[in-house]
Amino acid sequence: MALTNNSTPSPGSQPGKQIVIKAVLFDLDDTLWPIGPVIARAEQILFDWLQANATALTRQFSIDGLRQQRLQLVATNPVFRFDLWKLRHAALSAALSSVGEDPAKADAAMTVFSEARHAVTPFADVQPALARLQRRLPLGTVSNGFADLGKIGLAGHFQASIAAHSFGSAKPDPAIFHAACAALKVAPQEALYVGDDPMLDVVGAQQAGLQAVWINRFERTLPDGVQPQASCTSLDELEAWLEQTRF
Repeated sequence: MALTNNSTPSPGSQPGKQIVIKAVLFDLDDTLWPIGPVIARAEQILFDWLQANATALTRQFSIDGLRQQRLQLVATNPVFRFDLWKLRHAALSAALSSVGEDPAKADAAMTVFSEARHAVTPFADVQPALARLQRRLPLGTVSNGFADLGKIGLAGHFQASIAAHSFGSAKPDPAIFHAACAALKVAPQEALYVGDDPMLDVVGAQQAGLQAVWINRFERTLPDGVQPQASCTSLDELEAWLEQTRF
């Protein structure tokens, strides 16, 4: 087992006092499913569609060129920092207009991309572990992406799911963590957040007063100074840690 423990208390916890975990919140991308290959495939499917339906755009832009355009667009509107769907849509609209194509084609293009974006395959441990955990604790999700858990087939495991694009702010803003805790009717210090990003998920959750477990599925290294309550490589290991520490 690759699980490691860290007894250093998080902000909001009291040194020497065991906090009872009454709910577990999860990140989505690279925590419940691998996202890199999915995004790469979705962008290729989108580009193929654009080659067939907006030829002038694909003569001027590559997949990487469209990606660079999105990065430049982020700074133009604060909404784009937490609403990735709007960012992609706006970038496509602008790119289409710049080459004389109808910007309204961005609607159909985003439908193509979104469908491919939801073609994720959860890690093998996810469905069984969530089914067991939801019998013991209320579960929720907090995500900066725009994945639809209903389309993916995981929605039934969660009592609350909060996405940055609909909430109006993104991790590491404490408000989005606090909203999820409120939805599950627990205080922040009674909630555990599980995610793969050391800064957004571990530090962000801890600064909001939650406990945090780092899930490390890809043999990564924690940055100096980041101290989750535990590190694990699967939800099976998370369950084992909860058995040892919840009460």
